[in-house]
Amino acid sequence: MTRTQANLLLLFVALVWGSAFVAQAHANAGVAPYTFTGIRFLLGACIIAPLAWRDYRAVSRRESPPARRDVLGVVLLGLLLTLGAVFQQIGITGTTVTNAGFLTALYVPLVPLLSWLILRARPHWSVWPTSAGCLLGTWMLSGAGHVAISTGDLWVIASSVFWALHVLLVGRVADRFAAPFLVAAGQFVVCGVASLGWALLTETITLEGIRLATVPILYTGILSVGFAYTGQVVGQRYADAADAAIILSAETLFAAMFGFLLMGDRLNAVGIAGCVLIFACILAVQMMPMIEARRIAARSA
Repeated sequence: MTRTQANLLLLFVALVWGSAFVAQAHANAGVAPYTFTGIRFLLGACIIAPLAWRDYRAVSRRESPPARRDVLGVVLLGLLLTLGAVFQQIGITGTTVTNAGFLTALYVPLVPLLSWLILRARPHWSVWPTSAGCLLGTWMLSGAGHVAISTGDLWVIASSVFWALHVLLVGRVADRFAAPFLVAAGQFVVCGVASLGWALLTETITLEGIRLATVPILYTGILSVGFAYTGQVVGQRYADAADAAIILSAETLFAAMFGFLLMGDRLNAVGIAGCVLIFACILAVQMMPMIEARRIAARSA
């Protein structure tokens, strides 16, 4: 898979995640955050189980099976996924959609920052202005209004840290395994079991509540988890972590699009300008490194 193909795959992932915001909001009427997260991620694991089994058989035939640290990496991915998904779901119940959309996007500049702090990896200089532009565009898309920090906002801010860590780590773990579907299924199972385990201790789970949330659970479990998160694992094997973070931030843009098409939402001039800015940043972060590489190659020729 080429870098362009990987970026297009991640853009499709962002589209699915953007549409899933609607389902997540409706799910709160039936089930609590840990229950919703646990069921949908276990459903997602079931969806890709055949592909994961194929990867497992291929891995088991290797002369050098995955090391213990690689397995622990999948477990860590699942725990980061749990914290990011649950914290975001809790936050959505206590804040506005505008604030949640803006604050979730904080993971975009956090990825290169954490990459620099933890991995000592210096990203391409274009990451910094495009990250800032992406944040500005998200704020404009959200209405360019005042962001008042509430308890729900703090939950969403906390989730952005775990999303950034997950984006930073998932590509490295998948690359070491060279079995992306096995990695995806593994992190889904860890997330589902951890979430449902905590839900049994802290939440009330009823069949009626699950029935009320059936459509959101199926939509987010099959598409958002089963297909989109798997696409993230596959795509990030071939995409730079900072590129992936900026492209995936377009989920806010797609959330606005589905709100326009399905819920009657309308964007003002500032919101439309935010859409344009986000797409400009997505294009810039892909094109500028390639343009610079071509210039260097031309000078060396």
